[in-house]
Amino acid sequence: MRYSSLKECVHDLESTGRLIRIEQQVDPYLEAAEIHRRVYQRGGPAICYACVKGSRFPMVSNLFGTLERARFVFRDTLDVVRRLVALRVEPRDFWRSPGRNLTALPLALSMRPKFCRTGPVLQHCTTVGALPQVVCWPRDGGAFITLPQVYTEDPVRPGVRHSNLGMYRVQISGNAYRPDREVGLHYQIHRGIGVHHAAAIQAGVPLRVQISVGGPPALNLAAVMPLPEGMPELGFAGALSGRRVRLIARPGGLPLLADADFCITGTIDPDRLLPEGPFGDHLGYYSLRHDYPVMLVDNVYHRDQALWPFTVVGRPPQEDTVFGQLIHEISAPAITSVLPGVQAVHAVDAAGVHPLLLAMGTERYTPYAEPGRPQELLTQAHAILGQGQLSLAKYLLIVNHHDDPGLDIHNVAAFLRHLLERADWRRDLHFQTRTTIDTLDYSGAGINEGSKLIVAAVGPSRRPLPAELPAGVTLPEGFRQPRMALPGIVVVEAPPVVADRSVADAEQARFCSEVDARNPLCACPWIVLVDDSDMASRSLDNFLWTAFTKSDPARDIDGVDSFTHDKHWGCDGPLVIDARSKPHHAPPLVEDADVTRRVDALGAPGGPLHGII
Repeated sequence: MRYSSLKECVHDLESTGRLIRIEQQVDPYLEAAEIHRRVYQRGGPAICYACVKGSRFPMVSNLFGTLERARFVFRDTLDVVRRLVALRVEPRDFWRSPGRNLTALPLALSMRPKFCRTGPVLQHCTTVGALPQVVCWPRDGGAFITLPQVYTEDPVRPGVRHSNLGMYRVQISGNAYRPDREVGLHYQIHRGIGVHHAAAIQAGVPLRVQISVGGPPALNLAAVMPLPEGMPELGFAGALSGRRVRLIARPGGLPLLADADFCITGTIDPDRLLPEGPFGDHLGYYSLRHDYPVMLVDNVYHRDQALWPFTVVGRPPQEDTVFGQLIHEISAPAITSVLPGVQAVHAVDAAGVHPLLLAMGTERYTPYAEPGRPQELLTQAHAILGQGQLSLAKYLLIVNHHDDPGLDIHNVAAFLRHLLERADWRRDLHFQTRTTIDTLDYSGAGINEGSKLIVAAVGPSRRPLPAELPAGVTLPEGFRQPRMALPGIVVVEAPPVVADRSVADAEQARFCSEVDARNPLCACPWIVLVDDSDMASRSLDNFLWTAFTKSDPARDIDGVDSFTHDKHWGCDGPLVIDARSKPHHAPPLVEDADVTRRVDALGAPGGPLHGII
């Protein structure tokens, strides 16, 4: 189905049993988000909230809540778009299979936006305060747009060819924003809008911005898609929707997405910032209040029978997990062309995406290689960290594809086992200190500040990994409850971190000094210090979330029998990671108990969600 509007998509999903409609009034303050999370967790349908408290606009969510449904939405174009992305990376591939690739030409033609004089989005005007005020988590600083399509152009080189369509969160109420006149715009580093904003500041002009909500579903995926250089997001959206994106030309202003449900237009003042947040984010914690750009609102437009789409982010998995899976399906074939030698890359959703990146490369320097020593893998690892959003990775674990060609990079437990069987902590740890990390990751020294660790392992297995806790394990005083999280990985409950961080560092150092080679615990190459070992070992997702969202490599990694040689750090015994909660960390996300009880009632017999949640 090649949808021209969000309404068409909703009707299609409802007619095929993939969407339910809730007719009774739903509160956009916490209740709608709680419903969404519960339905998503059960693999349930998309949801239309027909009656929204405080707003006349119906809402929809969970449109992409399952991979099956996301594929269904783009069923007419998905396969051809994969070929278009691959051909964009290597156009010569067209002539290797011209008959097959000719089917991609109609969609390639749809990549060119179509300009028009008017469109549905200009049918009505409203205000920011009249929009659904969706608040997802109890400590959020206000209402946010969670599925925006933020459009900007290079102020020095205006036009669609130098445009960016990105999904950056937008705060529409709360804090010090003037109601209906100002909204907060939060974008992370290494994003396309940042280049345009910097150019506007250098030129001394306000940056024009338009924020669209709704419209053909392809716009949402295009806004989060990491595209090859030279492929504008609007072109990708046209190919994915199977029709050219329609733009309303406006002399002296940015073009508007004609088929969007809503559009907020305005400018960013280059000299003004206001506190934005907190916001419950995809790492499973709140991103805290910080100064971010302010958008001065000019107009708010909407179409007839407009629908307000939203999503909810939080500790993975959430709906944005499906976005990641779909993006992988589309872009994976292009990886080897963009990154020579790299076979696969996997951003681990359960660890918060950016904190943990797995990669498979190829060690091709074999004529000169020292057996078991990573060489080209390190070149490939640094190339990965030089690619757009991949540069935000905090832990990058890379192995040699030829050591086990059947290894599935998406089987995280098998990947970790493969790496730990081969890693040599004396040689294979490569740190980058005082560098940039994800804006939303509070494990480092400050906002956007932290470190990275590359672990590169190659060659035959060096050690067996115990699957059970070795007999006779003893722990230093104050440490308790050792639990096996995975083969070769032990989580140990450590004393809670107090306000003085130096005490925590001393406790970790004492642990490493008092665990010697004679301790059976040293049969496990990886030890993680945690607040709750039962929780951290209960599931793979719990372990990944705890170990990688709560640690900064340079600050929180130590080891048994550690050393520094020629500025290279390593250890002869187990690697020890401190993944306890620290005073500077952001608080985790917790639902409101009263709202949870209200949603429970909706799932009771006779309720609209009975049998669904």
